[in-house]
Amino acid sequence: MKSRKLGNQSGSPINKLFVVFGIILLLFVFKPLVFPVPGPDLNSTTTILTSETGNSSVTGIQNGLEKFWSFTGFANFYWGNLVMIVVGLLFIFLALKYEYNPLLLIPIGTGIIVGNIPFLHDANLQIGIYEPGSVLNYLYLGVAKGIYPPLIFLAIGAMTDFSSLISNPKLMFLGIASQLGIFIAFLGALVLGFHLPEAAAIGMIGCADGPTAIFLSSRLANGIHLLPNGDVVKNLIGPIAIAAYTFMALVPVIQPPIMRLLTTKKEKLIRMKPPRQVSKREKILFPVIGLLFTTFIAPAALPLLGMLFFGNILKESGVTKRLATTVSNPLIDIVTILIGLTVGASTQADIFLTPQSVLIFVLGAISFMIATAGGIISAKIMNLFLKPENKINPLIGAAGVSAIPDSAKVSQLEGLRADSSNHLLLHAMAPNVAGIICSAVAAGILLGFLM
Repeated sequence: MKSRKLGNQSGSPINKLFVVFGIILLLFVFKPLVFPVPGPDLNSTTTILTSETGNSSVTGIQNGLEKFWSFTGFANFYWGNLVMIVVGLLFIFLALKYEYNPLLLIPIGTGIIVGNIPFLHDANLQIGIYEPGSVLNYLYLGVAKGIYPPLIFLAIGAMTDFSSLISNPKLMFLGIASQLGIFIAFLGALVLGFHLPEAAAIGMIGCADGPTAIFLSSRLANGIHLLPNGDVVKNLIGPIAIAAYTFMALVPVIQPPIMRLLTTKKEKLIRMKPPRQVSKREKILFPVIGLLFTTFIAPAALPLLGMLFFGNILKESGVTKRLATTVSNPLIDIVTILIGLTVGASTQADIFLTPQSVLIFVLGAISFMIATAGGIISAKIMNLFLKPENKINPLIGAAGVSAIPDSAKVSQLEGLRADSSNHLLLHAMAPNVAGIICSAVAAGILLGFLM
């Protein structure tokens, strides 16, 4: 009763708000009647002016309402917008309900929703991600120009410990074998009719490395460069980036069935020797030697590999802790937000919903599964030539894909599922780190051939 009385008081905020809006509406509607436009002979044409003013007032209101409607999302709605908004909501749901890489899926899901809010494109509002001068377009330049991926590699280098790879270098072969997915997707894209540069960019989805896929597609499949026959390459950055990040986030869903299918119970129970202790000198020398060796092989990958090893030098030097902390915390968080939001927003329905996008997702899924299988099978093959005490648990072969550290965590969980005391995380980090390095080298080689 008390709240009802308060609501009925004339001085309540709600009533005041209605009064203000009512006065504004009356001013807009009746202003032409109260203050008629002066004419050359006002006395002789009063009736005519009043009639014309009244009609123009009604017409003005009608035109105003029509213009307002034309600018709303309802008037510019396209069925594809609804499809993509549902996809964005699904990404957010998966992140909240199952915690599938929420740091990626929530920014990407929100970006998909933002990018598919309908608006009048002909009005030059400068709000769409593909409209020059808009805020989203400026932020998207970090994706389109390949700026964000090297920054992410810098942060990965500052957060990653290469000790497991240094202590057991032969695990590098698991990371190399997992790159099989890249070339399977590359060949599959060629068979499906994509041009050579487009196929190379699509191939990078096979390593489940979002930054590398974005970097290569920004160079080869950006909708700018001309092919030898005069055609312009398609702009596939959005579909490739979304596919790569989707498979990165769904590593805990996609990999376990493949790992269980390709390994026996006996293989799952293999216990590996603990990694040896790595000296500080080795930790410092590894990124320096790795930088020189990999970039001499694939100079085109220098933006990625240079930043990766630079970040690791910051971490291992011991004298740049502030820089390493800044890179591995605030910087990676900012870049993750920007790249997730803009990549999601690039999925504008009229551009993203094409047969090519569907084919890219199918190729990506197949190549990612092949990459996982390639790492596992290569571990089984290596075991044929290793002594019993040096055998490799094939479960860590799945970590050869570049989804760091998620694929290594999956190897750990699958190992614990078979034996609750068999911890594989440290071993799995070796092929996981190797996968990042190898995927960047593969991107550099493809870029060197096709640019």
